[in-house]
Parts: sequence; structure tokens; C-alpha cells
Amino acid sequence: MQEVTRDAIVSITLFAAVFGMVYVFLMTRHRERMNMLERNLTIPPFPKTNYNLATLKYGMFLVGIAIGFLMGSVLHTYCEIEEGISYISMVCLFGGFSLILSYIIIKKQKQS
Repeated sequence: MQEVTRDAIVSITLFAAVFGMVYVFLMTRHRERMNMLERNLTIPPFPKTNYNLATLKYGMFLVGIAIGFLMGSVLHTYCEIEEGISYISMVCLFGGFSLILSYIIIKKQKQS
């Protein structure tokens, strides 16, 4: 099979998969809302969700990964450890620390 044909098939398949997932999501949401309207239930236009805790968690995780990359570079430069091992270990270490710290912060915030 030629490269152009293979690339076209892969591109079309990927587009169809994404389109199918979006279509199923939107149709399911529409059916759910129509069902709620038939039962005379109120539908809030903008559902209230608490994104602050998720934002804190993901933000701290990304900062932990960035610090992990920086520390991996320092570890590789000054301690002469292999590049791959130094980066992976520091990213996992600081990413994990940031998730643990965000868990502690969220737990304290929910208690008060």
C-alpha cells in the first residue's frame, strides 16, 4: 500500500472516530434534556460545578512536572546520571509530591 493511501485512510478514520464520539455525546445530551422536559423537570442553563478544586489539582500537577524537568536537568548536569533516568525520576517524584500536596490542601479546605 502506498504511503499516500495509508495516510489518507488513517486521516479519514481518525476524523470519523472523533466525529462519531462528538455526535454520540451531543445526541445523548439532547435526548436526556428532552426527557427531562417531558417530565417537567427544570434544567439549569449552566450546571453549577466546582471547578476550583480540579483547577488547583491540575495546576499543581503541571507545576510539579515543570519543577521535575528542571530538577532532572540539574541532576543530569551535576550528578552525571543518565538523561532519561534523571528526567523521568524527577518528573514522577515532583508530580507525585504536587498531587499529594493538592490532596492535603483540598482535604483541609473541605473540613473548614
